[in-house]
Amino acid sequence: MSVTYRRIVIKIGSNVITQSDGLPDIARIEHLVTQVAEIKKQGIEVILVSSGAVASGRSLIKISEKSDAVAVRQLLASIGQVKLINIYAELFNKFGILCSQVLVTKEDFRDRLHYLNMRNCLTILLQHNVIPVINENDVVSVTELMFTDNDELAGLIAAMLNADALIVLTNVNGIYNGDPKLPGSSVITEIKGGELNFASFVSSGKSQFGRGGMITKSNIALKTAQLGIAVHIANGTTGNILSNVLTNKAEHTRFVPVKVASGKKKWIAHSENAAKGIVKVNEGAKAALTSNKASSLLPVGITTVLTDFKKGDIIKILDENDKVVGIGIAEYGSDKARERVGQKNQKALIHYDYLYLQ
Repeated sequence: MSVTYRRIVIKIGSNVITQSDGLPDIARIEHLVTQVAEIKKQGIEVILVSSGAVASGRSLIKISEKSDAVAVRQLLASIGQVKLINIYAELFNKFGILCSQVLVTKEDFRDRLHYLNMRNCLTILLQHNVIPVINENDVVSVTELMFTDNDELAGLIAAMLNADALIVLTNVNGIYNGDPKLPGSSVITEIKGGELNFASFVSSGKSQFGRGGMITKSNIALKTAQLGIAVHIANGTTGNILSNVLTNKAEHTRFVPVKVASGKKKWIAHSENAAKGIVKVNEGAKAALTSNKASSLLPVGITTVLTDFKKGDIIKILDENDKVVGIGIAEYGSDKARERVGQKNQKALIHYDYLYLQ
């Protein structure tokens, strides 16, 4: 068992724990819980991000085909989440392990206070040897409030808790260099930095029961790895997969962690959708920000303040071609920023400590 990881987030996809008929696969969940219990015995902290509430709900109630799709999802998730967490609770109980339920929405990550409250809750659970079982709250998360899928949620949780690794369990062996169904395609065992254009060879198709495809997984894995967290994408339908990933015995894809970012930067990194303000910078400012030398965003390099924002808001930085350069926390509001556009010797709009570059 690996001794390098002290805290890991394990994301279990709906395609891993759902049978072909759309009902939950209890035997598979039991096998995964057994492995998690074994990992925990090694002194490694585990946080689970588990899909499967809708599938669990489907096993409990029959619904008319004519019903509204969003309402059906809410209904199935609401009753299914109870069943899902009970399955986990009973299985973990066999090993003398307590688990808890944590349901979240995207809004919980947009607000810094919510974010810190959630982090405090998860931290105290881990301190008391409880395994948090986290899922999106599909009862209230609809349309724009939804995560891309639980991969995005798992990446956010891994960043929030400064996890050493994120293991994403899906129904294929990893990221392939072509269509997995075609002969000659093989698993890419290691990916560093932004060295690959996934869209050119990764299937954009989604799993039968999940929301996110492999491109989503790849992009989130890259973003998470850039925050200093190792990411493993592996086949959760194979035996002893968690143990074999941690001892490097299973064929899978590993995203090599790039650098360690501060906790605040980790929050900012995943907050692009929450950006209230937008500013545009010239090429000189872009070059300064993206150089190896640490630098803050100064008013002298700003050409336009495109939208209003207040001190403390997340703002997006665009270059002259409207491409996102980075995001960060505003040191003051848009009114002052507009007054200082292009001026030298002014206070930074975004300090380097609160700036995340794309």
